[in-house]
Amino acid sequence: MKKIVLLVSIVAGLLGGLSAAESALNTLSNAEKKAGWKLLFDGSSFTGWHAYGKAAFPDRGWSVEEGCIKNAKNNGRPGSGGGDIVTTELFTDFEFRFEWKIASAGNSGIKYFIKERTGALGAKMYEGDDGRSAVGHEFQLLDDDQNPDGVQNGPTHQSGALYALLPPNSAKRLKPVGEFNESRLIVHGKHVEHWLNGAKIVDYELESPALAATIAQSKYRTVPGFGTKFATPLLLQDHGDEVWLRNLKIRSLAVAAK
Repeated sequence: MKKIVLLVSIVAGLLGGLSAAESALNTLSNAEKKAGWKLLFDGSSFTGWHAYGKAAFPDRGWSVEEGCIKNAKNNGRPGSGGGDIVTTELFTDFEFRFEWKIASAGNSGIKYFIKERTGALGAKMYEGDDGRSAVGHEFQLLDDDQNPDGVQNGPTHQSGALYALLPPNSAKRLKPVGEFNESRLIVHGKHVEHWLNGAKIVDYELESPALAATIAQSKYRTVPGFGTKFATPLLLQDHGDEVWLRNLKIRSLAVAAK
């Protein structure tokens, strides 16, 4: 009897822990609040977000599902659903943390250092682009093993990369499709870092000769000001594939005066 009671207690404790973990989604602890963190997603609404290049939020494609921002499956092409969404607020020096998982063969990304193009057309970034797409630095989110972009084009097009520019280093550890990954994006002064599951996998310096040389060999070479620093929204990419994001948290980082 004692063994049965003990077993029931253990199971109840595990279930209680699971329940506590679920209830903690999209919330801030007291310590996080004191450290200056704030939520970019409250778990139930899209307050603080709008469609890229528009004032309103998309009427299709994006939804809230089990405490996650979800983008629906479409045809696997950029903008084929509701289109990209961006934060209303702009950020300059910041640490952004988020959790994400991707569907099998899926493709998505977090873009930053973007400006919403609502007037004159700009450089076309992919087949079918009309010159109005969001151009910027991208933290790639991908099924590395099944998505053609990552399979055919290699590390600079795979998860965690500075898309089409810098590959992740050997510290990268990507969770299997269907499991949530933890990521961090840090912009501090002119220094930028990409983190994945507790490891720093990309870092670079804005406006540096090394970055300029890499950009000069890329599709971004004709984009004015690419690689420079400015206040930016954060963008969640609609690439026509299912992706889920949760626990989107950001804090400002002070930069020491020179």
